[in-house]
Formats: sequence, structure tokens, C-alpha cells
Amino acid sequence: MSDSDIPVKEIGEMLDMVSEKLPRLVKELYHTLYSQEGAEQMSKAVGTFYKNLMDAGMDSQDALRLTQEYMKTLKSLTSQFKDA
Repeated sequence: MSDSDIPVKEIGEMLDMVSEKLPRLVKELYHTLYSQEGAEQMSKAVGTFYKNLMDAGMDSQDALRLTQEYMKTLKSLTSQFKDA
């Protein structure tokens, strides 16, 4: 690929768009994850996860352990956005 084949203008425009929109996206995502509404949605998701495991016939201790792992995963994902 030669220098003349690289779409420099298009790449520059794309980077400008990303730098303009990314901070707003991160802010909105952070608000979703750390607002009262976000907490309500997360608690519903965790409750549904646990209920589905129990409804499937899983032992309560195993369901609790998997639900705790699920919460750890959610916490890990949200902490990545918090640090962004």
C-alpha cells in the first residue's frame, strides 16, 4: 500500500467524530450505571438471574454462588467505565 492509497482525510474526519462523541457516550454510560435508575435495573437483572437459576432446579447454594459471580462480572465491567 502506498501513501497515496491511505485515506488520510477520511481517517482524520473519523477521528474527529470519535473524539467529539466518545466523551458524551462515556458520560451517559456512567450515568446509566451509577444512577438510581441504573441501580434499580441492575438489581432487577441480578434478581432475575438468581430466580431463573432457581426455577431451572439449581441448588440454592450453587445459584447463590453463580449469582455472586455474575455480580462480580457486572462490577468488573462497570469499574472499567468508571475509570474511563
